[in-house]
Amino acid sequence: MNFVGLLLNAAAAAGQDGQTGQAGSSSIIMMVIFWAILIAGLYFLMIKPQKKQAKQQEDMQNSLEPGDSIMTTSGFYGTVLDVEEDTVIVEFGNNKNCRIPMHRKAIAEVEKAGTAVAGKEKEEESSDSDKKKKDKKEKKEKDA
Repeated sequence: MNFVGLLLNAAAAAGQDGQTGQAGSSSIIMMVIFWAILIAGLYFLMIKPQKKQAKQQEDMQNSLEPGDSIMTTSGFYGTVLDVEEDTVIVEFGNNKNCRIPMHRKAIAEVEKAGTAVAGKEKEEESSDSDKKKKDKKEKKEKDA
């Protein structure tokens, strides 16, 4: 039975029970409001977040560049060598002969080439500053 049929049956039942026309129409309005709230809730809890995640995944896959480190949907780690329209050539492992063309949709995660290097440089800078601080403390202790 469809939704309109349910509404018509509810209206007919309300009229047969001896209720006034307003009481029957208010119950139909309440039913319509209930279904509207239910459908809106399902949209905002299920459909919208899924669309947002798909958009982020698509943006990530479209931003691929040679040199990026990737993880495929099957869990393999590799480096992007070339990016074509729908195909990406990926080098896996230390073996320079293992170059496999893949579809763009098979890439699950991307780490940009510059981000890992920048993180290591920051760590080196912080460790250098820590060493300088320790040297200054040792000099002060020797002088005292």
